[in-house]
Amino acid sequence: MSLLGIDVGTTGCKAICFAVNGEPLASAYREYDIQHPRPGWAELDAIAVWKAVKATIREAAMAASDDPVRALAISSLGEAVVPVTRDRQILGPSILNFDSRGEVYLSELREQMDDVALYRINGNTLGNHYGLTKLLWIKRHQPALYARTHKFLLWSSFVAYMLGGESVVDHSLANRTLLFDLERKTWSPRLVEDADLDLEKLPVTAPSATVVGKVAREVGQALGLPPDVTITTGAHDQCANAVGCGVSEAGQAVYGMGTFLCLTPVFNTRPPSAVMIARGLNTEHHAVPGKYVSFLYNQGGALVKWYRDTFAAEEHRQALGAGDDVYDALFAEVPEGPSGIIALPHFTTTGPPDFISESCGVVAGLRLETPRGAILKGILEGATFYLKSCVDRLPETGITVTELRATGGGSKSDVWLQLSADILGRPLVRPAVTEAGALGAAIIAGVGSGAFNSFGEGIA
Repeated sequence: MSLLGIDVGTTGCKAICFAVNGEPLASAYREYDIQHPRPGWAELDAIAVWKAVKATIREAAMAASDDPVRALAISSLGEAVVPVTRDRQILGPSILNFDSRGEVYLSELREQMDDVALYRINGNTLGNHYGLTKLLWIKRHQPALYARTHKFLLWSSFVAYMLGGESVVDHSLANRTLLFDLERKTWSPRLVEDADLDLEKLPVTAPSATVVGKVAREVGQALGLPPDVTITTGAHDQCANAVGCGVSEAGQAVYGMGTFLCLTPVFNTRPPSAVMIARGLNTEHHAVPGKYVSFLYNQGGALVKWYRDTFAAEEHRQALGAGDDVYDALFAEVPEGPSGIIALPHFTTTGPPDFISESCGVVAGLRLETPRGAILKGILEGATFYLKSCVDRLPETGITVTELRATGGGSKSDVWLQLSADILGRPLVRPAVTEAGALGAAIIAGVGSGAFNSFGEGIA
């Protein structure tokens, strides 16, 4: 048997079949574009993404047909929801977390829920990047759509639902709406009522690795899946990444090196709200039972992509045509020693602790003799020092980080890994399988379906 891990991201999705020993058997990937129908808007065409997800599942499942899939789970982006009908019809696009819609409701919501009270219940402070304000916008600006919607599903639960599972969302993803009660492990009636939303339009909540059904027969046949494939709840992508690189105990942390640079530490008990709020840190259920995680992040990976598209657009085009990776050549240009460049990574709204939006990026220290590679290194340094300033304040919360495990596309670069280890002052370990989101989802599926007796066994 094999286990299928599906990873749905903001700009692409992948499906990977793994043997129960963790060996990748077959994989597939598809990209899709973020839609910007108006200035400040950012959404995914849910129909197009679902089509891409199905294509990856079929390609991976067919390639691994000698070792047929027995269970699957989905890792996905957080915050965004998809409106669906009872008979699994998609009703509209999925509004992304950095979409400006809903921001006007923040002052109104603050009259109902202050940050301290909200944090005690949900583990987050109020912000427009969560699902709550997007749901409010839909209810008030698209009342017909809101009324027709049977469930608003976060992406992992949406894919599971479209495959034939029940409408169930795991705890980590439910938290990204701002409507979830961390202690009660279910939706908060108070938060839902204060937001003037309808509880029945939200899916049931359950821990990661909960069985939610089987792949529907007709869907499975179309996707090349054998009969009776078990579907389990998955996880928020950062939590799935943690499972996929073995980060399950306090003191360990993921160093995600994708679109976001995201450091995800694991801890055993909830720190006091005041110390977390002061540092802009959230608290969320890990996919692993009894554990919590938080996120320290910025869009460092997006800055590297900006550098590629701005300074090396032609090389990137040629590399794509030849089937090569232009990043290898670009990182080879990075000079030894400090870059001499200071880069302020405020190209978009920053992450913790301050979430600054009224700022912009700066690259300073340029001279006529400055080589292109020094600018790239300056960008890497700026984004990493930003994270270091957050990591240095963690001991006051009781959260410790002694080892980082790197995942994502950036973790393939020895140059970037070494720079990060030097600045953060901690060892970085690169797992053999760097596609940690899909691997984490596969482990979750294995735990839920009984292939593994525990998360510890699955990780081992």
